[in-house]
Amino acid sequence: MTQGKTQGAAPAGSAYGRAGVNIDAGQRAVALMRGAVARTHTPAVLGGLGGFGGLFRASFGEMVDPVLVASTDGVGTKTKVAVRTGHFSSLGADIVNHCVNDILVQGARPLFFLDYVAMGRLLPERVAEIVTGAAEACEALGVALLGGETAEMPGVYVEGELDLVGTVVGVVDRPRLVDGSRIESGDAVIALPSSGLHTNGYSLARLALDGLDWEAARADLGGERLAELLVTPHRAYLGAFGALTQAGVDVRGMAHITGGGLVDNPPRVFPAGVGMRVDLGSWTVPPLFELIVREAGVGRGEAFRALNMGVGFLLIVPPGEREAALTALRGVGEAPWVIGEMVAGEGVTFGGGA
Repeated sequence: MTQGKTQGAAPAGSAYGRAGVNIDAGQRAVALMRGAVARTHTPAVLGGLGGFGGLFRASFGEMVDPVLVASTDGVGTKTKVAVRTGHFSSLGADIVNHCVNDILVQGARPLFFLDYVAMGRLLPERVAEIVTGAAEACEALGVALLGGETAEMPGVYVEGELDLVGTVVGVVDRPRLVDGSRIESGDAVIALPSSGLHTNGYSLARLALDGLDWEAARADLGGERLAELLVTPHRAYLGAFGALTQAGVDVRGMAHITGGGLVDNPPRVFPAGVGMRVDLGSWTVPPLFELIVREAGVGRGEAFRALNMGVGFLLIVPPGEREAALTALRGVGEAPWVIGEMVAGEGVTFGGGA
């Protein structure tokens, strides 16, 4: 899609055009996004837009044993929120930041990103808005938007709806790989706030909030509107990890809080015999999540699996380095807090608050 390849329509009156596919619309989408994509290209990117495959020169400097780390994901039903509100550019940032956070958990820095946008009927301006948003997120993180695909598939996707998927490839030097194996009981768990729902829990959120006025300023949301809060982009935590690395903090494990919430995501990096105790009194759950929980009528246990509840990312550090980590994070504008600690056992347990 983005950097050249499109599935779209044929000349007016052609059989392909009568089948609902517009090749010209695909080419127009590429033209609209070309400049934004090109701005993400570093000297490591070989060639420009339009190739069958993106070319990236693999040069990893002083790494002794470079390991490639890759992840692919989608933004789920947040696309339906974008359709309802008419705000699409944030979807591009959503998918880039989500994927980058996933490989960050293992200590990897992102190298390049590829995207896929599919619709029943291709709308060039909408595709360009999404991909430009992705390109801007890539540019902010130093990631090359290397390639992608735009697909027009009438009969597969409902008219007006879309799907968005992204893939990121990054690299980490094997001696610096963060895999959680060194996590010990007593380690401190530091949380970083989410910017909202990120890209998870939107099926529950839409069920809960569908009948409300999304354009109204709500007192229970501090005067904000659902139409704005629900399209807030997924945050990236690459800079936060960079600050800890620069400060020499030993990060033993990380967790990106996505689908499965605080219940299912952290244990993915725990070694055998070690669990996490979360202090529910250590932060205030943002009003948007409380509204969803109230309107959906779900219990707290289900809420902490379906939603991030205001927690976007976890960093696990030795207890003696806790204060240094907090200081380094605050120094780059983060608002970290100690959400709990590692304990003997397994899984995640909750206590100490609402």
